[in-house]
Amino acid sequence: MTFNPLNIHTFLTCAFSSVPAGICLGQSPLPSGPVDAILGKNITLEVLIKLNGADNIAWGFSDGSKLVPILGYSAGSVRVMDSYKGRAFLDTTNGYLTLTGLTAKDSGDYSINIIGTQIASGEIKLRVLVPVSNVVITPDVTETMEGRTVSLNCSAKGSFLDVCCVTNKLCPSFCFTVNFLIIRDVLRSDFSNPIFCTAKNGLQSEKSRPLTLTVFYGPDVVTINPPNPPEFIKSKDDFNLSCSAASKPDATFSWFFNNQLIKNSGAVLTLKTIEELGLGKTAGDYKCNAVNSKTTNTRNSSAVRFSVIEPLSGIKLSGPTHTLFAGNTTANLSCQASAGKVMKTVWMINNVPLSPSPRVVFSADNSLVTINPVQKEDNVNFMCKLENPVSQEQAEYKMEVIYGPEEASISGVKEVDLKSSVILKCSAASIPPSRFTWKLNGSEISEKTNEVVIEKPKFENSGTYTCEARNPSTGKTVTFLHTLTVKEEIDDGLSDGAIAGIVIGCLLALGLALGLFFYCRAKVP
Repeated sequence: MTFNPLNIHTFLTCAFSSVPAGICLGQSPLPSGPVDAILGKNITLEVLIKLNGADNIAWGFSDGSKLVPILGYSAGSVRVMDSYKGRAFLDTTNGYLTLTGLTAKDSGDYSINIIGTQIASGEIKLRVLVPVSNVVITPDVTETMEGRTVSLNCSAKGSFLDVCCVTNKLCPSFCFTVNFLIIRDVLRSDFSNPIFCTAKNGLQSEKSRPLTLTVFYGPDVVTINPPNPPEFIKSKDDFNLSCSAASKPDATFSWFFNNQLIKNSGAVLTLKTIEELGLGKTAGDYKCNAVNSKTTNTRNSSAVRFSVIEPLSGIKLSGPTHTLFAGNTTANLSCQASAGKVMKTVWMINNVPLSPSPRVVFSADNSLVTINPVQKEDNVNFMCKLENPVSQEQAEYKMEVIYGPEEASISGVKEVDLKSSVILKCSAASIPPSRFTWKLNGSEISEKTNEVVIEKPKFENSGTYTCEARNPSTGKTVTFLHTLTVKEEIDDGLSDGAIAGIVIGCLLALGLALGLFFYCRAKVP
């Protein structure tokens, strides 16, 4: 069978309408579709089977309503229909069809019929895609509150689009053909990172600008720092209470003392403000209230409790101003602080706690000690220590009690030779110290101290020494007697050295006498 190339329209019509049923055997000459192409670009539809020059080829197009011939090949000649001239091309070696300058109307089903040494037909769908553009994600609100519902709309231009949501844990990555997303019970973390949408088709993908949505929440649990302050706070110390609560926007804080509003705003309540308002003198509860201006939610903290105490200063231990005599005088000691509340008073003598006794009486608050009567043992250092929970101070007082003199005594040797020295020392306990007078055998001597020193004793220094000790304040005098004997030295014989000297002298004298004798004998006949 031969075809006239000039009658190609007849051939195409026949090719698409008169292929006998049952003749098209084997695989389809076209690949499975659909095939996507970009608007304005070119597309080549490939043929899977091998052709030879004797095969007749006819390509056609259907938009779903009718079949339109595109071009045909017969007897070595190609005929293109008028509506496709200049944009439809056939590769006669393999039957490939190329369309240029694609328009949206080119989307549809393309078919091929092959008649000749072989008979085959096939069909493939072509989708001409409009480029993806203008991808925009739009929320129904720009800000919301935690727990509410938010709707997101993703719009884009293009054809055969799938819309994808890509963000954090809100929607990790999924695609949908409906460009509307509803998020119920919004969490603050849903929009902690920006969210965007992506529109894509088989050939292109484009992402929207990121969307940041403000989610208001809180205030959450309201906390005060420090949560457990000490029971007592030192006045004028560097101490503050700070209030915090997770909230967006930041919460507004107010403070309460024993459920009464404090005239202070802000997250920090300073000790200076507390004292300026006259608070803290007694123990009380402090609370913090947090309010979110957007959510209008309000929340209170747990209470913290403390009181403010002034540290002790200006401590003074005062005692009697009159003279104290042992056995018949009373002494009052008072310990006070010019500033600060005293909560404990401790009395000590010589670093040992002072205990009450029949003659030592404490006042109810321990600030006063009465000693009646005072004794000589009270000549000690008294110390009082004042304490409160934030400080402690101490002071001392030296008490002087007049007494004595007590029984006198003299220390020193009772016998001495002429070559030894003598020191006689008289003592008698007394306050103030005693004045001393010395007598020898009843006669007063010049020494007025408590010591008599004899450098080279003589026989006349022997005798009875009397020490008189007198307290000028009490007028009391005590005496003590001491006997001293000065002994003469007795010669018990010559010493070995003296004897040796005498012997040597005698021998020298004897030798001199013999020499003189022989000399004289020689001179005198």
